Amino acid sequence: MFKKFEVSGNNQVKSSVARGVRAAVCEQYPWLDQNGVLEVLLPKKEPMFVAKCPGYMQVAIVHGTPVFFSEREGHWFPTMRVLHQYPDMMPKLRTDAGAIKFVLSGANIMCPGLTSPGATMHDEVPEGAAVAIYAEGKEHAMAVGLTKLSTAQMREVNKGVAVELMHHLNDGLWKTHSIA
Repeated sequence: MFKKFEVSGNNQVKSSVARGVRAAVCEQYPWLDQNGVLEVLLPKKEPMFVAKCPGYMQVAIVHGTPVFFSEREGHWFPTMRVLHQYPDMMPKLRTDAGAIKFVLSGANIMCPGLTSPGATMHDEVPEGAAVAIYAEGKEHAMAVGLTKLSTAQMREVNKGVAVELMHHLNDGLWKTHSIA
């Protein structure tokens, strides 16, 4: 999604829009609210900016730092930096070691990469869920994505795309530390 990170517009949003983003993030990631992290990431009293990017992407920015992104009117996903700070915020899937180079190149995750020896489905998730992608033998997440099948279907079918990759280490959004 973010081979290159280009911003076509960056505007401060009205408080009602910021509340909507907070509510959507809170609904998708209840762990953040339960642990008091939501106020740290998306403070109510701080201005929020939303950067519009090519491909109908938008990025929520607080204190000049990208924190969440979404396809317009879709799921909100944490940036990798946020996910590394709060790894328990979303369900986890772990690929086998053979999938690492493909994922870091921006490829979608295939079912065999999640069902083979060395891979683990830590959490049971439905189709259309936002998930963190980890690699066999690695401590930190390497990507975030959207499941195309439930974990039960992944085991049953064991072919085709399991997770659509949204953001990964070393892509354009990862390389962007701050936006003025």
